[in-house]
Amino acid sequence: MKKLFVLTVVIILLCLSACSKDSISNTSKQPVEITFWHAMSGDLEKSLQKMTTDFNTQKSNVHVTLVNQGNYSDLHQKLMAAGKSNQSPILSQTYADWNDEWIKAGIVENLNPYITDSKIGWTKQELEDIYPVFREENQWGGNYYSLPFNKSIPVLFYNKTMLDESHVNIPTTWDEWREASRTLTKVKADGKGKIVGTGFENSVFLELYNYVLQAGGEFYNVKTQQPAFNSPEGREGVAFVSDMMHDGTARLAGEDQFMSTPFGRGDVAMYVGSSAGIPFVGKAVGNQFSWSTAVLPKGKKSVAYVQGTNITMFHGGTDAQKLGAWMYMKYLLNKENSAYWAEQTGYLPVRTSVSTLDSYAQFLKVNPAQAAAPKQLLADRYLSRIPNASAFEPVLSKEMEAILRGKKSVEQGLFDAEQVMKEVISQKAALK
Repeated sequence: MKKLFVLTVVIILLCLSACSKDSISNTSKQPVEITFWHAMSGDLEKSLQKMTTDFNTQKSNVHVTLVNQGNYSDLHQKLMAAGKSNQSPILSQTYADWNDEWIKAGIVENLNPYITDSKIGWTKQELEDIYPVFREENQWGGNYYSLPFNKSIPVLFYNKTMLDESHVNIPTTWDEWREASRTLTKVKADGKGKIVGTGFENSVFLELYNYVLQAGGEFYNVKTQQPAFNSPEGREGVAFVSDMMHDGTARLAGEDQFMSTPFGRGDVAMYVGSSAGIPFVGKAVGNQFSWSTAVLPKGKKSVAYVQGTNITMFHGGTDAQKLGAWMYMKYLLNKENSAYWAEQTGYLPVRTSVSTLDSYAQFLKVNPAQAAAPKQLLADRYLSRIPNASAFEPVLSKEMEAILRGKKSVEQGLFDAEQVMKEVISQKAALK
């Protein structure tokens, strides 16, 4: 009798679980309401609204409401406050390092049960269709706690007209980049103003990672949980940028805020910027000159520095809401929508199979500037998730700015950044 009772309970629980997962598609009488917090604006928000409206139309028993929370900083603060008061949304855009703390706090959902479910999940092939770098970024201990969404990567924007007139080839190495930048730095033809060979976004203060890795170094030692950038390779990587800044062959966006504006004016010949900025560059340039993008010139290594947010499901919703949220996540990340999102926004496709779509191939023919970014995902190395990045960024920004503005040497700036970061790590360890 005892064995029969246990077997009966197991059968009932399995049935209840199955019914819960099938409830949205089979038995829900009222639409399941889901909120998705995001920080998209302008045309990006319009594209997200279009996909969400299409989903809501197709899934009459699931309704997703988009809630714009301002910029990423605002979104982060609101998510922090919501988590403390148990008022988190069902879904939100998140950066990977935000999830580091929230996973420990137990307020985000492990997506593995949804991904691996034989009825509602992905096949092995569908999961592996997502680029490896994106899969790795969204896993903690083999469990997925988020999935990639608006992903971008730095590319080299270049004024093709200027390069052709100066007989300069698109640089592929640091040495070629230095020489091209020197050649392209000159007084404008009309004598009014100067053309600078290379531009960097103001955010280069936070992009120490990329140049350290390109020089063959490491930024952070995961095993020792200590910074590793203050090394000969790290110093070489930062010096590469600072030397061009100091000799006048490179500049920052400065008061223009984003380099697309001076690039559009013809004030810089090349610049490093996010692939997500391609639509903005198109608007800034108009028909003034010919331009495109290329894979970043490499140092000792070519490095894909992956940027952008992912989608996270938070605890607190009902089973039906979580299932509806999963179906929406699947919808956003299917091959067709991944292609649509990339075409409309300049963000990267998250699936390798997008390259097999005739529509996407045609899109790249018409928009060749979009072709370089996916190639970056085939780099020698990639950098996606940095532990405690939010805590490190103010330190890096301060010290990199001091280096690039000539207030500190590369050696002193990296030493100071290393010491302060060690203190941050020590303080965080003491709180555990």
